[in-house]
Amino acid sequence: MTLLKTLVVCLVLANVCYFLWEHGIAKKPESVAPAPTPGTLKLASEASEGARNESNSRAAAPAPFAAGGAPGAAEGARDSGNSGLLTNVKRCISVGPFRDVSEAAHAASTLRGGGYDPRQRVAEGEVWAGVWVYLPLPAARSLAEQTLAKLKAGGIDDALEMPGPNEGSVISLGLYSEPKRAQSRVAQAQALGFNPGIADRKRTGNVYWIDIDLKPTDSLLNPSDLQGESGRIVRLEVKGCPSAGGST
Repeated sequence: MTLLKTLVVCLVLANVCYFLWEHGIAKKPESVAPAPTPGTLKLASEASEGARNESNSRAAAPAPFAAGGAPGAAEGARDSGNSGLLTNVKRCISVGPFRDVSEAAHAASTLRGGGYDPRQRVAEGEVWAGVWVYLPLPAARSLAEQTLAKLKAGGIDDALEMPGPNEGSVISLGLYSEPKRAQSRVAQAQALGFNPGIADRKRTGNVYWIDIDLKPTDSLLNPSDLQGESGRIVRLEVKGCPSAGGST
């Protein structure tokens, strides 16, 4: 009887142990992963600001040493190379047109005195010839003859009839390359009761140009510095040299 009770008690204890093991009460507690921390919301402006700060931090960091040299040696080499290329760049300009060889030679001499190396060339073109003073020709032939007679009597004996700047003929009172002489002839005609007109006259033919190579540090020339005779009008321009084989 005692043995039977002992057996029953053992079976009960065995069942209890099995129950506890089956439901995990006796197991070691498993490690629980920490709950994810909720992310912090940022405005778009705050995010872009952070990106800029990070970029600036990287830019402010010291540059790595160049191989065999000090920091930034490569950048210095690139800068010196660029400055060397700019120093070698030349600009070719042409000054003109000059009406004759003497004007071109005077300008070339002035340029040599300024440290330039001018090269003279001849080209076909149109050049300013002077200021033309003229009177409209009266429609009636008799009035035209009276006008010519009055002009010659008043000291303008070189007046003559010729084609005008527009359609029709005019009475030419002279062509002048100096402004003072042109103004004097206008005043002379006005004293006789006339109202003359003035116009620029040009001619076509051989003209002279001077080509010059300028360094990058040289400024463009002022055409007024290359005037010929004192007080003489010279209509000069400065432009790029023609391409090889081209014409002005």
